[in-house]
Amino acid sequence: MYKQVDMSLWQGRSDTAEGADAQRWHQQVQPYRQESAPGQVLLGICSDIGVQRNQGRTGAAAGPDAIRRALAGQAWHLDGPLYDSGNLILTDDNLEKFQEEQSYLVAALLNAGHFPLLLGGGHEIAYGSGSGLRRHLKGTCDAGRIGIINCDAHFDLRSDSRASSGTPFAQLAADAEEDAQPFAYLCLGISRPANSAALFRRAAELKTLVVEDYELVPWNLAPVEASLNRFIERCDALYLSIDLDVLPAAIAPGVSAPAARGIALEILEHLLAHIRTQAGPKLRLADIAEYNPTHDIDSRTAKLAARLCHLLLCRTVELN
Repeated sequence: MYKQVDMSLWQGRSDTAEGADAQRWHQQVQPYRQESAPGQVLLGICSDIGVQRNQGRTGAAAGPDAIRRALAGQAWHLDGPLYDSGNLILTDDNLEKFQEEQSYLVAALLNAGHFPLLLGGGHEIAYGSGSGLRRHLKGTCDAGRIGIINCDAHFDLRSDSRASSGTPFAQLAADAEEDAQPFAYLCLGISRPANSAALFRRAAELKTLVVEDYELVPWNLAPVEASLNRFIERCDALYLSIDLDVLPAAIAPGVSAPAARGIALEILEHLLAHIRTQAGPKLRLADIAEYNPTHDIDSRTAKLAARLCHLLLCRTVELN
């Protein structure tokens, strides 16, 4: 079910005494319309059936609107228009059909010249994001090598019989094979104790570039950045996915699968800024997955997700 945007979510303080440049997100976000000029578009994907199928704790279906509430009061530093296009809501158990609907919505936004930022929802949303980009590029002059960068503690390469939050990148790999296209996949923040030897073997078979969580420390960033640069250079279009469980549970408790270690927020922010700078217009869309407000503390994880949205959408990127 597709639900039109609820602008009542966009509320917050107004600093009128500070002048015209003291705007906040709730004063700038516009409802999306088909005739909207190209800009950046938020799309909520309200699903956690995939998390349930993957034996995780549910609650992420309520994530998109909770992130919007956290975004509403943020100071505005974006250039150009930002739209809210509402939510796609899974109302039954048919995740496979839901993913196809998401794919068409993503492709339509890309066809209209927008940069979609999807808010989840379980990480099953990654298949609809990636297949939407493939659908958009197929048969166009821009068609080429699609690269996927996944910031995540997990590979999500399970070969289950049904789609779940553990299968989206395996599904995308299968699509690439069917289209006789390369599958270019890079994972940042993988936790070895959270992924079986079978998943590491599957990742190796797919020639996945893997950077484990323990490698993402300040004194080891140069080789990581070099690997990112080589990967980005080889790709024609990029899709960036952020699973919030890549961060430590201490700062991101509101996720489907809290991380025992994770990677530091400042490291993740640095890498995201580096990816944005290196990728430029190759970066076509992004999503933020696995925010679970049921298990959040003081909206801690929602505020973190909102900060990452700010970083992804600001035109001016500072490498820290």
